[in-house]
Amino acid sequence: LMHTLERYFTDVKEPNRLTDLIAESLLKDVVASARVAIKDPTNYDAMSEIMWAGSVSHCNLTELGRKKDFSCHKLGHALSAKFNTTHGESLTAVWGAWAEYVHEDDLARFAHFAEAVWDVPKDFGDDRAKAEGGIYRQVAFFREIGMPTSLSELPSGILKDTTIHDLSDLVTAKGTKTVGCFHPLDWKAVNDIYTMANH
Repeated sequence: LMHTLERYFTDVKEPNRLTDLIAESLLKDVVASARVAIKDPTNYDAMSEIMWAGSVSHCNLTELGRKKDFSCHKLGHALSAKFNTTHGESLTAVWGAWAEYVHEDDLARFAHFAEAVWDVPKDFGDDRAKAEGGIYRQVAFFREIGMPTSLSELPSGILKDTTIHDLSDLVTAKGTKTVGCFHPLDWKAVNDIYTMANH
């Protein structure tokens, strides 16, 4: 799911309808399958759907015609390096803060995501309202399946400002590089997102 989300939100604006349809169908399938698998981890059909989706997502099919952002991965990798946080938990803990921070860059894209993946109605409101509705539903799904949606839910707990600064240094090589392409994140942006997630 995260490997597709990190390819779905990109700075490439040219439409590729088939890539979108593949990505959106994959996301919806993972959500449906995860809900079954959480209740019954022995359900072969649900687990096979998730494994197949993982292969399709990470072979770059859901990126075709675009490029991946993977800024949440960079933030997550720093958490894993410093606190031995598992990969999936590190991603869901920061995704909501990242989405909140960057969604204004392309409200139409986030609004489309909300409609296509989370069935937010077209008459829900303007693009901003739909975008925020989609972000809310994505984060709520992470919570529903028992994944952390903030740093406080990780084993490291609430972080001190100095620790967040250290993480921001790690992600940006002490401010000498940016990460991601949807909204290139400099040191301040990375620090802000960690701070937003630090509750």
